[in-house]
Amino acid sequence: MRTMRHIACLIYPGVMSLDVTGPLQVFASANEERARLGLPSAYTLHLLAESTGPVVTSAGFALHAEHAFHATDPGIFDTLLVPGGQGEQAQFGNQPLLQWLRDAEPRVRRLGSVCSGALILAHAGLLDGHAATTHWADVEALRAFPRIQVQGERLHTYQPGAPHLFTSAGVTAGIDLALALLEDDLGRTLALAVARRLVMFLKRPGDQAQFSPHLSPEASRAPRLAALLEWIPAHLGDDLSLQALAERACMAPRTLYRVFTAELGTTPARYVEQVRLASARALLQGGQASVQSVARLCGYGHPESLRRSFQKTLGVSPQHYAERFG
Repeated sequence: MRTMRHIACLIYPGVMSLDVTGPLQVFASANEERARLGLPSAYTLHLLAESTGPVVTSAGFALHAEHAFHATDPGIFDTLLVPGGQGEQAQFGNQPLLQWLRDAEPRVRRLGSVCSGALILAHAGLLDGHAATTHWADVEALRAFPRIQVQGERLHTYQPGAPHLFTSAGVTAGIDLALALLEDDLGRTLALAVARRLVMFLKRPGDQAQFSPHLSPEASRAPRLAALLEWIPAHLGDDLSLQALAERACMAPRTLYRVFTAELGTTPARYVEQVRLASARALLQGGQASVQSVARLCGYGHPESLRRSFQKTLGVSPQHYAERFG
Protein backbone atom coordinates (compact mmCIF):
# COMPACT_ATOMS: atom_id res chain seq x y z
CA MET A 1 0.00 0.00 0.00
CA ARG A 2 1.26 3.44 -0.93
CA THR A 3 2.24 5.36 2.21
CA MET A 4 3.90 8.51 0.83
CA ARG A 5 1.83 10.84 -1.34
CA HIS A 6 3.58 13.47 -3.43
CA ILE A 7 1.57 16.71 -3.70
CA ALA A 8 2.65 19.18 -6.39
CA CYS A 9 1.53 22.75 -6.97
CA LEU A 10 2.24 24.73 -10.11
CA ILE A 11 3.55 28.30 -9.65
CA TYR A 12 4.13 31.08 -12.19
CA PRO A 13 4.91 34.83 -12.07
CA GLY A 14 2.01 36.66 -10.43
CA VAL A 15 0.50 33.58 -8.78
CA MET A 16 -1.66 34.21 -5.70
CA SER A 17 0.56 33.18 -2.80
CA LEU A 18 -2.27 31.99 -0.55
CA ASP A 19 -3.65 29.78 -3.33
CA VAL A 20 -0.35 27.92 -3.08
CA THR A 21 0.61 28.07 0.58
CA GLY A 22 -2.90 27.63 2.03
CA PRO A 23 -3.65 24.16 0.61
CA LEU A 24 -0.04 22.97 0.97
CA GLN A 25 -0.01 23.97 4.64
CA VAL A 26 -2.92 21.58 5.24
CA PHE A 27 -0.79 18.66 4.04
CA ALA A 28 2.27 19.92 5.94
CA SER A 29 0.20 20.20 9.11
CA ALA A 30 -1.05 16.65 8.55
CA ASN A 31 2.59 15.52 8.66
CA GLU A 32 3.07 17.44 11.91
CA GLU A 33 -0.02 15.89 13.49
CA ARG A 34 1.16 12.42 12.48
CA ALA A 35 4.59 13.13 13.98
CA ARG A 36 2.89 13.94 17.31
CA LEU A 37 1.35 10.47 17.14
CA GLY A 38 4.68 8.82 16.38
CA LEU A 39 3.68 8.16 12.77
CA PRO A 40 5.73 8.82 9.62
CA SER A 41 4.96 11.68 7.27
CA ALA A 42 2.26 10.97 4.71
CA TYR A 43 3.00 13.76 2.25
CA THR A 44 5.93 15.25 0.35
CA LEU A 45 5.29 18.68 -1.15
CA HIS A 46 6.67 20.08 -4.42
CA LEU A 47 6.54 23.39 -6.32
CA LEU A 48 6.71 23.31 -10.12
CA ALA A 49 7.40 26.20 -12.48
CA GLU A 50 8.67 27.01 -15.97
CA SER A 51 12.17 26.70 -14.55
CA THR A 52 13.69 26.04 -11.15
CA GLY A 53 14.41 28.93 -8.82
CA PRO A 54 12.49 31.90 -7.39
CA VAL A 55 9.09 32.84 -8.80
CA VAL A 56 7.64 36.21 -7.74
CA THR A 57 4.03 36.03 -6.51
CA SER A 58 1.36 38.72 -6.81
CA ALA A 59 2.22 39.68 -3.21
CA GLY A 60 5.71 40.68 -4.28
CA PHE A 61 7.70 37.96 -2.54
CA ALA A 62 9.07 34.86 -4.22
CA LEU A 63 8.44 31.17 -3.84
CA HIS A 64 11.17 28.71 -4.84
CA ALA A 65 10.36 26.13 -7.49
CA GLU A 66 12.38 22.96 -7.10
CA HIS A 67 11.25 21.40 -10.40
CA ALA A 68 10.73 22.58 -13.97
CA PHE A 69 7.40 21.07 -15.00
CA HIS A 70 8.52 20.20 -18.56
CA ALA A 71 11.43 18.19 -17.16
CA THR A 72 9.30 16.38 -14.58
CA ASP A 73 7.42 13.11 -14.97
CA PRO A 74 3.88 13.85 -13.68
CA GLY A 75 3.46 10.19 -12.88
CA ILE A 76 5.40 10.66 -9.65
CA PHE A 77 2.67 12.90 -8.26
CA ASP A 78 -0.40 11.74 -6.39
CA THR A 79 -2.10 15.16 -6.56
CA LEU A 80 -1.44 18.15 -8.81
CA LEU A 81 -2.88 21.59 -7.97
CA VAL A 82 -3.13 24.59 -10.29
CA PRO A 83 -3.59 27.92 -8.43
CA GLY A 84 -4.88 31.27 -9.67
CA GLY A 85 -3.47 34.76 -9.54
CA GLN A 86 -2.84 37.94 -11.47
CA GLY A 87 -0.39 36.17 -13.75
CA GLU A 88 -2.80 33.48 -14.87
CA GLN A 89 -3.72 35.12 -18.19
CA ALA A 90 -0.14 34.79 -19.40
CA GLN A 91 -0.55 31.04 -18.93
CA PHE A 92 -3.66 30.77 -21.12
CA GLY A 93 -1.48 30.74 -24.23
CA ASN A 94 1.43 28.84 -22.68
CA GLN A 95 1.15 25.84 -24.97
CA PRO A 96 3.99 23.81 -23.39
CA LEU A 97 2.30 24.14 -20.00
CA LEU A 98 -1.18 23.36 -21.34
CA GLN A 99 0.14 20.30 -23.16
CA TRP A 100 2.01 19.15 -20.05
CA LEU A 101 -1.22 19.43 -18.07
CA ARG A 102 -3.05 17.39 -20.71
CA ASP A 103 -0.34 14.75 -20.54
CA ALA A 104 -0.38 14.82 -16.73
CA GLU A 105 -4.16 14.42 -16.37
CA PRO A 106 -4.36 10.65 -16.93
CA ARG A 107 -1.18 10.01 -14.94
CA VAL A 108 -1.98 11.68 -11.62
CA ARG A 109 -4.57 10.35 -9.18
CA ARG A 110 -6.04 13.80 -8.62
CA LEU A 111 -5.83 17.04 -10.61
CA GLY A 112 -7.50 20.17 -9.34
CA SER A 113 -7.46 23.94 -9.29
CA VAL A 114 -7.58 26.61 -6.62
CA CYS A 115 -9.43 29.86 -7.27
CA SER A 116 -9.08 31.11 -10.87
CA GLY A 117 -6.61 28.34 -11.66
CA ALA A 118 -9.74 26.70 -13.10
CA LEU A 119 -9.34 28.98 -16.11
CA ILE A 120 -5.93 27.49 -16.86
CA LEU A 121 -7.46 24.00 -16.76
CA ALA A 122 -10.29 25.28 -18.95
CA HIS A 123 -7.86 26.59 -21.57
CA ALA A 124 -6.19 23.18 -21.54
CA GLY A 125 -9.60 21.65 -22.32
CA LEU A 126 -9.49 19.51 -19.20
CA LEU A 127 -12.77 20.70 -17.67
CA ASP A 128 -14.94 19.95 -20.70
CA GLY A 129 -17.89 17.84 -19.60
CA HIS A 130 -17.12 18.38 -15.91
CA ALA A 131 -18.74 20.43 -13.15
CA ALA A 132 -16.46 23.31 -12.13
CA THR A 133 -16.36 26.38 -9.94
CA THR A 134 -13.95 29.26 -9.43
CA HIS A 135 -13.68 32.60 -7.61
CA TRP A 136 -16.95 34.50 -7.90
CA ALA A 137 -15.23 37.29 -9.89
CA ASP A 138 -14.20 34.78 -12.58
CA VAL A 139 -17.39 32.76 -12.90
CA GLU A 140 -18.49 34.58 -16.05
CA ALA A 141 -15.09 33.99 -17.64
CA LEU A 142 -15.51 30.28 -16.92
CA ARG A 143 -18.99 30.33 -18.47
CA ALA A 144 -17.34 31.32 -21.76
CA PHE A 145 -16.39 27.63 -22.10
CA PRO A 146 -19.74 26.12 -23.16
CA ARG A 147 -18.82 22.50 -22.42
CA ILE A 148 -18.06 23.18 -18.75
CA GLN A 149 -20.88 22.72 -16.24
CA VAL A 150 -20.27 25.90 -14.22
CA GLN A 151 -21.46 25.82 -10.60
CA GLY A 152 -20.49 29.32 -9.51
CA GLU A 153 -21.79 29.23 -5.95
CA ARG A 154 -19.85 26.18 -4.75
CA LEU A 155 -16.76 26.23 -2.55
CA HIS A 156 -15.31 23.24 -4.40
CA THR A 157 -16.38 20.34 -6.60
CA TYR A 158 -14.31 17.55 -5.07
CA GLN A 159 -16.24 14.41 -4.15
CA PRO A 160 -14.60 11.13 -3.11
CA GLY A 161 -15.13 8.51 -5.74
CA ALA A 162 -16.10 11.08 -8.39
CA PRO A 163 -13.93 11.94 -11.42
CA HIS A 164 -10.44 12.90 -10.35
CA LEU A 165 -10.70 16.42 -11.83
CA PHE A 166 -11.99 19.08 -9.43
CA THR A 167 -11.96 22.82 -8.81
CA SER A 168 -12.36 25.22 -5.90
CA ALA A 169 -13.37 28.82 -5.33
CA GLY A 170 -11.28 31.71 -4.08
CA VAL A 171 -8.35 31.63 -1.66
CA THR A 172 -9.60 30.06 1.59
CA ALA A 173 -11.82 27.64 -0.33
CA GLY A 174 -8.55 26.03 -1.41
CA ILE A 175 -7.95 25.19 2.25
CA ASP A 176 -11.44 23.66 2.47
CA LEU A 177 -10.57 21.63 -0.61
CA ALA A 178 -7.29 20.43 0.89
CA LEU A 179 -9.08 19.40 4.09
CA ALA A 180 -11.52 17.36 1.99
CA LEU A 181 -8.60 15.68 0.19
CA LEU A 182 -6.91 14.99 3.52
CA GLU A 183 -10.06 13.51 5.02
CA ASP A 184 -10.43 11.23 2.01
CA ASP A 185 -6.79 10.13 2.32
CA LEU A 186 -6.32 9.69 6.05
CA GLY A 187 -9.70 10.01 7.73
CA ARG A 188 -11.85 12.57 9.45
CA THR A 189 -10.01 12.40 12.78
CA LEU A 190 -6.74 13.65 11.32
CA ALA A 191 -8.49 16.21 9.13
CA LEU A 192 -10.29 17.56 12.19
CA ALA A 193 -7.00 17.77 14.09
CA VAL A 194 -5.46 19.78 11.24
CA ALA A 195 -8.52 22.04 11.01
CA ARG A 196 -8.26 22.76 14.71
CA ARG A 197 -4.54 23.45 14.41
CA LEU A 198 -5.22 25.92 11.59
CA VAL A 199 -8.27 27.37 13.41
CA MET A 200 -10.48 26.29 10.53
CA PHE A 201 -14.09 25.14 10.49
CA LEU A 202 -14.32 21.48 9.50
CA LYS A 203 -15.85 21.07 7.31
CA ARG A 204 -17.60 23.52 5.05
CA PRO A 205 -19.40 21.42 2.44
CA GLY A 206 -18.26 21.85 -1.13
CA ASP A 207 -21.70 23.08 -2.18
CA GLN A 208 -21.78 25.86 0.41
CA ALA A 209 -22.09 29.38 -1.03
CA GLN A 210 -18.89 31.36 -1.43
CA PHE A 211 -19.98 34.43 0.53
CA SER A 212 -22.73 35.94 2.63
CA PRO A 213 -25.59 37.51 0.66
CA HIS A 214 -25.20 40.60 2.88
CA LEU A 215 -21.87 41.24 1.15
CA SER A 216 -22.80 39.87 -2.24
CA PRO A 217 -21.01 41.84 -4.98
CA GLU A 218 -23.74 40.84 -7.42
CA ALA A 219 -26.22 42.97 -5.49
CA SER A 220 -24.50 46.12 -6.74
CA ARG A 221 -25.14 44.90 -10.29
CA ALA A 222 -28.88 44.50 -9.72
CA PRO A 223 -30.22 48.08 -9.65
CA ARG A 224 -33.83 46.96 -10.08
CA LEU A 225 -33.51 44.93 -6.87
CA ALA A 226 -31.35 47.32 -4.82
CA ALA A 227 -34.11 48.64 -2.59
CA LEU A 228 -35.57 45.18 -2.01
CA LEU A 229 -32.18 43.66 -1.18
CA GLU A 230 -31.56 46.42 1.35
CA TRP A 231 -34.98 45.86 2.91
CA ILE A 232 -34.86 42.06 3.26
CA PRO A 233 -32.23 41.73 6.06
CA ALA A 234 -34.21 44.03 8.34
CA HIS A 235 -37.45 42.09 7.87
CA LEU A 236 -36.43 38.44 8.12
CA GLY A 237 -39.31 37.67 10.47
CA ASP A 238 -41.85 38.95 7.95
CA ASP A 239 -43.60 37.10 5.16
CA LEU A 240 -40.91 36.85 2.49
CA SER A 241 -42.77 34.66 0.06
CA LEU A 242 -42.48 35.34 -3.65
CA GLN A 243 -45.85 37.07 -3.64
CA ALA A 244 -44.91 39.32 -0.70
CA LEU A 245 -41.54 40.22 -2.21
CA ALA A 246 -43.15 40.96 -5.57
CA GLU A 247 -45.62 43.34 -3.96
CA ARG A 248 -42.78 45.07 -2.13
CA ALA A 249 -40.79 45.43 -5.38
CA CYS A 250 -43.88 46.51 -7.34
CA MET A 251 -43.44 43.68 -9.80
CA ALA A 252 -45.43 40.69 -10.86
CA PRO A 253 -44.18 37.49 -9.15
CA ARG A 254 -43.06 35.98 -12.43
CA THR A 255 -41.18 39.17 -13.30
CA LEU A 256 -39.43 39.27 -9.92
CA TYR A 257 -38.43 35.63 -10.26
CA ARG A 258 -37.01 36.30 -13.72
CA VAL A 259 -35.08 39.39 -12.54
CA PHE A 260 -33.59 37.52 -9.57
CA THR A 261 -32.37 34.63 -11.67
CA ALA A 262 -31.04 36.90 -14.42
CA GLU A 263 -29.25 39.44 -12.22
CA LEU A 264 -28.29 37.41 -9.14
CA GLY A 265 -28.15 33.91 -10.52
CA THR A 266 -30.47 32.54 -7.84
CA THR A 267 -34.16 32.39 -6.99
CA PRO A 268 -35.87 34.75 -4.50
CA ALA A 269 -36.53 31.84 -2.11
CA ARG A 270 -32.93 30.69 -2.13
CA TYR A 271 -31.67 34.24 -1.66
CA VAL A 272 -33.91 34.73 1.36
CA GLU A 273 -32.72 31.42 2.80
CA GLN A 274 -29.10 32.51 2.40
CA VAL A 275 -29.73 35.84 4.13
CA ARG A 276 -31.61 34.14 6.97
CA LEU A 277 -28.81 31.64 7.46
CA ALA A 278 -26.12 34.34 7.40
CA SER A 279 -28.04 36.37 9.98
CA ALA A 280 -28.59 33.32 12.19
CA ARG A 281 -24.88 32.51 12.06
CA ALA A 282 -23.98 36.07 13.02
CA LEU A 283 -26.37 36.05 16.00
CA LEU A 284 -25.11 32.68 17.23
CA GLN A 285 -21.47 33.70 16.81
CA GLY A 286 -22.08 36.86 18.81
CA GLY A 287 -23.89 34.97 21.56
CA GLN A 288 -26.68 37.51 21.26
CA ALA A 289 -29.65 35.15 21.49
CA SER A 290 -30.71 31.58 22.18
CA VAL A 291 -31.32 29.13 19.36
CA GLN A 292 -35.07 29.52 19.86
CA SER A 293 -34.84 33.32 19.65
CA VAL A 294 -32.58 33.16 16.62
CA ALA A 295 -35.09 30.92 14.85
CA ARG A 296 -37.84 33.45 15.52
CA LEU A 297 -35.82 36.57 14.69
CA CYS A 298 -34.51 35.17 11.43
CA GLY A 299 -37.88 33.97 10.17
CA TYR A 300 -37.51 30.22 10.70
CA GLY A 301 -40.39 30.12 13.15
CA HIS A 302 -39.49 26.88 14.88
CA PRO A 303 -35.97 25.84 16.05
CA GLU A 304 -36.35 22.58 14.11
CA SER A 305 -36.52 24.55 10.84
CA LEU A 306 -33.34 26.36 11.82
CA ARG A 307 -31.66 23.05 12.68
CA ARG A 308 -32.56 21.56 9.27
CA SER A 309 -31.14 24.60 7.49
CA PHE A 310 -27.86 24.42 9.45
CA GLN A 311 -27.50 20.68 8.92
CA LYS A 312 -28.20 20.96 5.20
CA THR A 313 -25.83 23.85 4.54
CA LEU A 314 -23.13 23.64 7.24
CA GLY A 315 -23.32 20.04 8.35
CA VAL A 316 -23.68 20.97 12.04
CA SER A 317 -26.52 21.85 14.40
CA PRO A 318 -27.12 25.45 15.57
CA GLN A 319 -26.14 24.37 19.09
CA HIS A 320 -22.82 22.93 17.88
CA TYR A 321 -22.18 26.02 15.77
CA ALA A 322 -22.84 28.32 18.74
CA GLU A 323 -20.57 26.26 21.02
CA ARG A 324 -17.76 26.37 18.49
CA PHE A 325 -17.97 29.97 17.36
CA GLY A 326 -19.93 31.77 20.02
